Amino acid sequence: MAINYEVRFSNHPEDATHYGTEKLRKEFLVETLMVPGEINLVYSMNDRYIVGGAVPVPTLQLTTIEPLKSSHFCDRRELGIINVGGDATIRVDGVDHELGYKDALYVGAGSKKIEMTSKNVDRPARLYFNSAPAHRSLPCKRVTLADAEVVEMGTLEQSNARKINKLLVNSVVETCQLQMGMTELKSGSVWNTMPPHLHDRRMEAYFYFEVPRGQAICHFMGDPEETRHIWMTNEQAVISPPWSIHSAAGTSNYIFIWGMAGENLDYGDMDIIQPDQLR
Repeated sequence: MAINYEVRFSNHPEDATHYGTEKLRKEFLVETLMVPGEINLVYSMNDRYIVGGAVPVPTLQLTTIEPLKSSHFCDRRELGIINVGGDATIRVDGVDHELGYKDALYVGAGSKKIEMTSKNVDRPARLYFNSAPAHRSLPCKRVTLADAEVVEMGTLEQSNARKINKLLVNSVVETCQLQMGMTELKSGSVWNTMPPHLHDRRMEAYFYFEVPRGQAICHFMGDPEETRHIWMTNEQAVISPPWSIHSAAGTSNYIFIWGMAGENLDYGDMDIIQPDQLR
């Protein structure tokens, strides 16, 4: 079993205006997450947030990594897992949680042994997860799309009709600061999170999946008056600092998972940037 990780440091917004394509991708893009038999992590200094992926063939155990300086991964952290592949069993301290496609699991701080198993190695689970520091322990809870708080937004005329599934948010399951959900674009729509927004009291990470072969996502970030873009493909993630907008357009419709952490748990508390204000 392999656990691979890297540490990413925070960036000053004025510095980021000078980044070229290679530097932008190095600092913010998470290219490799889903590799059979591996757990891959990026530990960002933005809100001490961790973005990760695992393809258990058949079983992987999420253990601590050196930067955490802890005996177990969740000693001082909460964890959210969303399955974007075949059926999985997540065993947390001896208790099994079954995750089908698009099911989510919240794992509370203080959990010790976390094992991930694919029920069918020919169609393995593909587990995307986010983790943030937590100040108290809360119960583990499985959340399905049927349990989600659902919001319909956008229009087909503006190419941004989408369904937002709020999965690991406090209206569905109690968390400390982690929030995660899944946005599904309607056929014919390509824009997500349009108009874009800012929330400087929390960072965000996006994970794009169900991007058809040969298609791509153009993710927009940066200061609203000096934006940058990163081209992405299927099953890649991007880190969006608190000072950055986040929005994207694809060459096809797609699905993305959003995750956030910071001091603000009010999902709707954000600063909207109108499209004609972008530069």
